[in-house]
Amino acid sequence: MTALYNNIIFGPVRSRRLGLSLGVNLLPVESKLCSFDCIYCECGWNDEHPGKRRFNARDDVREMLAATLEKMVGEGTPPDVITFAGNGEPTMHPDFEAIIDDTIAMRDKYCPTAKVSVLSNATQIHREDVRRALLRVDNNILKLDSAFDATVQLVNKPQGAYSVARTVELLKAFEGNLIMQTMFLRGEYIGQRVDNTTEEEVAAWLKLVAEIKPKQVMVYSLDRDTPCKTLEKVEKDELRGIADRVETLSIPCSVA
Repeated sequence: MTALYNNIIFGPVRSRRLGLSLGVNLLPVESKLCSFDCIYCECGWNDEHPGKRRFNARDDVREMLAATLEKMVGEGTPPDVITFAGNGEPTMHPDFEAIIDDTIAMRDKYCPTAKVSVLSNATQIHREDVRRALLRVDNNILKLDSAFDATVQLVNKPQGAYSVARTVELLKAFEGNLIMQTMFLRGEYIGQRVDNTTEEEVAAWLKLVAEIKPKQVMVYSLDRDTPCKTLEKVEKDELRGIADRVETLSIPCSVA
């Protein structure tokens, strides 16, 4: 069953990719607010959560995060990473850059060895303030699930104008200072076959990886409930095969 995060600060949870992760949700706690409506989103469909769509206030985020970090450090269990995720796309927040600055300052004060990570669908990287903020965090994990616009429209369901070519150009502007993340899956949605693991898909995607030149790639598959119930998980040995092809480009690739 899909579910929302019901607070500004959530966890800590043991992340497959990041270690002991303390989550930060900048999106509403009673609804979902996202520029994608992915068929695999653990928070469910956007339309399932039509409640008050207000961003969490910067001051509230700062105060709750400081209190939680102070408590965790006091208990001897500081987080490995502070992760911006939650009920939608964190970089949509109008104060995203200022909140990142607040977070880095708190990290430096309470747990200087912790990393600051952002899980983003990369739809806001046309904004200069978002790019600046993403370049200041330790792990800016940016999504690109396919090289083909038709697949992105089917799998990610962008809620506004979206172009793979434009997104790739913006990702290339990071000059390698990014982590690229891709969800691999197969199945069916609204009577259409979904599969970004075909040779055509993977070969085209690898070409874009080579163009973007990220410092790392993360490939993963389904691990939690999805709103579309006809999707299939891609097993780790198949993901490892894709990762091996990434590594022939001299780019590290992790499998989760």
